[in-house]
Amino acid sequence: MSEKMRFEVSGKAKNMTAELQAKNHTIIIDEPAEMGGADKGQDPLSNMLASLAGCENVIANMVAKEMEFDLQGIDFEVSGELDPRGLMGQEGVTPYFYDVQIQASVSTSESEERIQELKQKTDARCPVYTTFEAANIPITATWTRA
Repeated sequence: MSEKMRFEVSGKAKNMTAELQAKNHTIIIDEPAEMGGADKGQDPLSNMLASLAGCENVIANMVAKEMEFDLQGIDFEVSGELDPRGLMGQEGVTPYFYDVQIQASVSTSESEERIQELKQKTDARCPVYTTFEAANIPITATWTRA
């Protein structure tokens, strides 16, 4: 039987602002003023993309250690596109990302082949990346040397 990890957040929400606790950390999710929020924190969709970059980084560092890969750092640019009419309730328009792109710039002395091996292993093990895949949301990751 495998051990499972449970992740939880809890908190309070008022108007568009949610103040949530995750372990010892406070996360504030909000919308900008033009969406009716107070702009006290990032919006939920940007938070989702930030979670993807953060997860890819954590897994890449774990995999790099296993591979004895010289990982000095990774810079991420993550973007996703959706049609806001879906979240506004327009029928027939999906309210989720149509696609997601990751551009990762890897600081390393390793070869291009090893960078791509690190990318493949990271993408395959990253829970956030694989959640996008499982939801059939096209996700493309491009990893290059910094």
